[in-house]
Amino acid sequence: MEPAEFLRTFGLTLLTLMGIALLLALLLLVIVWRQVKRIHIPPDATFGETLQLTPFLVVIMIDLLDFALDFLAAPFSWIILDRLGLKALRGVSVVETLIPFTQAIPTMTLAWLWVRLFPGTIR
Repeated sequence: MEPAEFLRTFGLTLLTLMGIALLLALLLLVIVWRQVKRIHIPPDATFGETLQLTPFLVVIMIDLLDFALDFLAAPFSWIILDRLGLKALRGVSVVETLIPFTQAIPTMTLAWLWVRLFPGTIR
């Protein structure tokens, strides 16, 4: 396979995966909106405390959005998390979005799992 053909195939595959991730993120946003409105998160909750109360679909949605939009996901993540009342997650989500080559790593999902497995280790 020639390098040009490989790059074209790789690019099309990546764009397809990013499009699918964006569609899934938007579908999850509708579901998440209903779930999060039912929970109460204290205004002074830390990142770890907020993750403890956050449904799993929220972190999946943020990671899918990050993968789909790359660095452009930062403002969208900020606004979505602000509107959902998950203000403690905004900063970490934006920092992770802006770090190069981390879009394929589901950072928020890994943090959510870490907080569940090792409570009290993340503040």
